[in-house]
Amino acid sequence: MKKNLVIAAAVDLQIEQIILFIKSLRKHYKDDICFIIGFDNHELENELKKYQVIIIKTKIKKKAIQFRRYEIFLNFLKTKNYDNVLCSDSRDIYFQSNPFNFNYKGEINFFLEDKKINECPFNTNWILKTYGKKDFESISNKTILCSGTVLGKQKKVEEYLRILINNISKYRYKRKLKYSLTFRIDPEGRGCDQGHANYLVHKNLIKDFYFYSNKKGPIATVFHLDEIIFNRNNELINSLNEPYIIVHQYDKKWDKFKTNVNQIRLQLGLNQII
Repeated sequence: MKKNLVIAAAVDLQIEQIILFIKSLRKHYKDDICFIIGFDNHELENELKKYQVIIIKTKIKKKAIQFRRYEIFLNFLKTKNYDNVLCSDSRDIYFQSNPFNFNYKGEINFFLEDKKINECPFNTNWILKTYGKKDFESISNKTILCSGTVLGKQKKVEEYLRILINNISKYRYKRKLKYSLTFRIDPEGRGCDQGHANYLVHKNLIKDFYFYSNKKGPIATVFHLDEIIFNRNNELINSLNEPYIIVHQYDKKWDKFKTNVNQIRLQLGLNQII
């Protein structure tokens, strides 16, 4: 039986920033986890190895890894044979159950937020400054999909990564002049990999995908989530009263999550966050 894989980046992060991710995932899941970390981050490497994590070391810095991680993901997968793969953010995620114990409908699955692209200034900016006004208008009424949690069959995830890498290279974010003149990254464009993901999926450049609602689906992207409801086990639940499998961006609504997340941390043997 093939294994599954969770793959993420944690370049220039400290163990405390991702320990909730690791410990909550390992509570429910025994298959492979792979992390990209900084070449000199020996302390993080040593801590991650305690949780049987596969380590990929890179000299790419934190500001650039946002985009370059997809190339590293793809290169890693080329020599592997997994059943399902979850490409994931790390710092702002925790798990409430095994991410693969769900009957996903697509060869690759995307998880929606609760706003349209044109209702979010960040997603609007990313697409306008990579693809231009005409392409933006063609998808502006589509619901935002979150690029921080993408799950599917390995071959389909590889296909998605190839298209994403190609588009990131071909359609560069149009930096403000002051950043172009000084060869710096425009901070407003750092999340525009999500703009690329929304473009390629909503323009049907990949097939056999399935969208999951933020309110009813298995993954919560919290930033635009209206109803924050927990059950008696401190689990965030969806509108069907089912616990979400993954909770993403919980730090964006820390006032509502603090008590419950601290209870989860205690259950996992971690210190509370004041």
